[in-house]
Amino acid sequence: MRRTLIRRLARNGGIVAALIFAAVAIGAAAYHWFDELPWLDAVLNAAMILTGMGPVNPISTPQAKLFATAYALFGGVFFLTMIAVLLAPAVHHFLTRFHLDLDEDEERRGPTSLRKRKT
Repeated sequence: MRRTLIRRLARNGGIVAALIFAAVAIGAAAYHWFDELPWLDAVLNAAMILTGMGPVNPISTPQAKLFATAYALFGGVFFLTMIAVLLAPAVHHFLTRFHLDLDEDEERRGPTSLRKRKT
């Protein structure tokens, strides 16, 4: 059971890393083209906006401002979704373990306790 959890956490970690890399790459490319930032500054701006920290460099062109608005809205939802995907195997494992313990408690109490609890 522990191996399965570790395998699922690693798989989801890889998925999250790939999606974050793609989102930062798209943001960096847009900042590079729309605001003519150097690549390193564009990557920094994209990463900071994606995590909700805000831009580092001032945004000067209207196209870059429109992109930054859309990217910030996307980034808020994206970052929280990535956290959920990353933690999903651990939450699933916890709920599965909790459910198994609950079934064992119900078996010990017997069928009469189930009838009393339902009414």
